[in-house]
Amino acid sequence: MCGIAGIVGAIDSDNRSALKRMAHAMAHRGPDADGFWEAAPDAQGWGPMLAHRRLAILDLSPSGAQPMVDVHSGDAIVQNGEVYNYVELRAQLAAQGQSVQSSGDAAVMLRALSVQGPAAMASMRGMFAVAFWSVGKRQLVLARDALGIKPLYLLRNPDPQGAWAIAFASELRALLASGLIKQPKLNPAAVSSVVWNGFTVAPETSISGVESLWPGEQRIYNDQGAELMRERHWQLPAAGSLLPLSEEELASELENTVKLHLASDVPLGVFLSGGVDSSALANLAQRASKERVHTFTMAFEEKERNEGEFSKLIAKAIGTEHQEFLLTERYFMAHLDCALDSLDQPSFDGLNSYFMSHAVKDAGFKVALVGSGGDELFGGYTSFRDLPLLHRCAHLCRWLPNSLMASAASAVLSLGHVGRAGHFAPQTRWAKLPDMVRCKDDLLALYQLAYALFLPSYQAELLASPCAVLAHGLPERTALQLLQETQGRSALQAISILEQRLFLGERLLRDTDAVSMSASIEIRLPLVDQHLLTQVNRLPDAMRYQPIRRKALLRRIGLRGLSPQLFDRPKSGFELPYDRWMRSRLGKTMGETFNDRAAVRAAGLNPAAVLRLWNAYLANTPGLYWSRVWSLYVLVRWCSRNGVSI
Repeated sequence: MCGIAGIVGAIDSDNRSALKRMAHAMAHRGPDADGFWEAAPDAQGWGPMLAHRRLAILDLSPSGAQPMVDVHSGDAIVQNGEVYNYVELRAQLAAQGQSVQSSGDAAVMLRALSVQGPAAMASMRGMFAVAFWSVGKRQLVLARDALGIKPLYLLRNPDPQGAWAIAFASELRALLASGLIKQPKLNPAAVSSVVWNGFTVAPETSISGVESLWPGEQRIYNDQGAELMRERHWQLPAAGSLLPLSEEELASELENTVKLHLASDVPLGVFLSGGVDSSALANLAQRASKERVHTFTMAFEEKERNEGEFSKLIAKAIGTEHQEFLLTERYFMAHLDCALDSLDQPSFDGLNSYFMSHAVKDAGFKVALVGSGGDELFGGYTSFRDLPLLHRCAHLCRWLPNSLMASAASAVLSLGHVGRAGHFAPQTRWAKLPDMVRCKDDLLALYQLAYALFLPSYQAELLASPCAVLAHGLPERTALQLLQETQGRSALQAISILEQRLFLGERLLRDTDAVSMSASIEIRLPLVDQHLLTQVNRLPDAMRYQPIRRKALLRRIGLRGLSPQLFDRPKSGFELPYDRWMRSRLGKTMGETFNDRAAVRAAGLNPAAVLRLWNAYLANTPGLYWSRVWSLYVLVRWCSRNGVSI
């Protein structure tokens, strides 16, 4: 786990200084070492310059340092993340007569790319962002892992006569620190996305002119920074293109996946929240490990959010070495600024992982496994129950006029008293029913409306005039990509893809990367693995998802040997007690921010609408959850902290 950066442009002192500023801004991603490399310049004095911040996990010796240069070809690489099947790939290279200069995974990726070219990327199983320079072809390959666990951001020079063409980095703020963006501006599309989703959706980012590579995407540039090609090095196989999988075969695949994720030359632990996913992961990890696995849990003073006692019982049943960290409101408030500063882009999520990551790091660990991804794989969310029902109803009623269906939905809401409460309408999923029925059987639109933080009408009120509302909260390119990926699949399979690409990919994964790296700790996600995802997609829907939200298949495989009674309780996510804290000391801080009209306006929001929302929340308006106001607070604060405005 590391941080990478690079510039394609004139190899001169100005660009060297910019690259060093980028690397310095990512020191937390790699406190163990830093490194810089320059290609031989072309006739115009141009070429790529690469930087790397190292967090040593595999091959702790100097031979694992980066930028790494291939001793045979002179090709160079900087890599962030892990390639989990590197032992298998090393053996394949050896069978071809190829030698690898380090025992780690980066050297394997470097040699494979040198021998096979960009086609080698398809064989890489893991989480990574990589920049590879081919000396012979004078081409730069940029790529991101299949499921988007590791981020990679790209900046193009708007001045065609400038001294650089492109710059890239593992963090958006590294590009801000470079000084290459003379007047950074807040991206209006990002504001709309945060208001809709609570986070920014790729390829858009919070800064105008900076884009994110799509998961599984690779691009090739020449030594002048001109794009030669972009393609997907991995895509989910089409529905029905593979033979079905048995439960025994899936159990073997899952066990092997966890075993691969345990490879480490430094201490490793497991986050154990007490839920099915993390418990299954801890159980499988202990079964695969020759040593006693260390597990960690975050506990709270607030009893309604505290699952520490459940985690202790589960850890005892599994047989792990268990530690519990108590997060109090006092500690949270004392470290809130640092926690929020760890977010690379505005998001209403991530702080739970921030405090957990720092606690695990303080305990002496550099790697931790987490159970994220199980709900997306096996139908653990309410969306798997609600959206197929709405989708079927919409399909049956597709011949009815939109106006009639919307009126009927409004009548249903009024019967259930899900309407306006005083002067502020509830911002809940079912309050959006009239808008949802207008989508007919468009599953992507239904999904996005179900997850929207606000009713579409109130979104328009919240946004200042320069910020147009996105179509269903998504960039056009992303919506088209998702439509292609879900085409020809069942409603449940399509929802799995949407949950994986959006809720998990654009929110949980990106936030987890940023906040864990602020603690210089590597987070691994065995249930977010492209090979495992491919195998799970071979399962029949009934076997994979039923009964909805129970994740019965994962329970049978992952919780073997554990009493089912340990998990017979309502599902509870690993969530901080925000609502209680926001009505206490945290609320004072947020109120001061929302009353700063200039700061709110600079973040692309309407100050009057934001303040009305905040006052409605404080008044305990029904159907107005903490996440609605928290997302806007984080956006305003992030813009102010990073010196950007609309």
